[in-house]
Amino acid sequence: MIKKYYCLAILSFSFSFISSSGLAQSTKLSKGDAAPAFNAQASLAGSEFDYSLKKALDKGTVVVYFYPSAYTGGCDLEAHEFAEMNDQFKAAGATIIGVSADDIQRLNAFSSDSNYCAGKIPVASDPGGKIAASYGLTMSPPKAGAKDVRGQDINHGFIPRTTFVIDKQGKIAAIFSSETDHISPDQHVKKSLEIVKTL
Repeated sequence: MIKKYYCLAILSFSFSFISSSGLAQSTKLSKGDAAPAFNAQASLAGSEFDYSLKKALDKGTVVVYFYPSAYTGGCDLEAHEFAEMNDQFKAAGATIIGVSADDIQRLNAFSSDSNYCAGKIPVASDPGGKIAASYGLTMSPPKAGAKDVRGQDINHGFIPRTTFVIDKQGKIAAIFSSETDHISPDQHVKKSLEIVKTL
């Protein structure tokens, strides 16, 4: 009898642990929710640094955009458009951070590439998908044989293309996703700028 209750207690503890860790992290966020703070290894113009969302918000609005992978068609276009319009975001009091599961070495190259981030916008590494999970996003597993536009293997999982506009109070002002809103990568940039200008 004691053994039975012991097993039930272990099962109950295990379920509560799972509920408080994994399941809680994948809760979908909505407009008006507090944006989860995060720190990450990031790269700007090929130089690594420690990114803090909290510190970025001290300066104003932040656009956090999650994307599947550096050096892939849609992600390359999105990074290029954010870089091209970066001055307009700055003029509106906003900064940008891209987040993917790419390792920092890939991001060092991507962040400095004149065709993409062009040294203008930083990109952060989320290899385990923890930051994505805190924003309610589920990273899909790596795809066998996947290669980037340079012909190099892509060995990481893919975070769904989703953009969060976060106001300077740390609240989510807008969320849009290619999966649910059916918008193209460059539309993420245009919509973000439109919203930023209203804050």
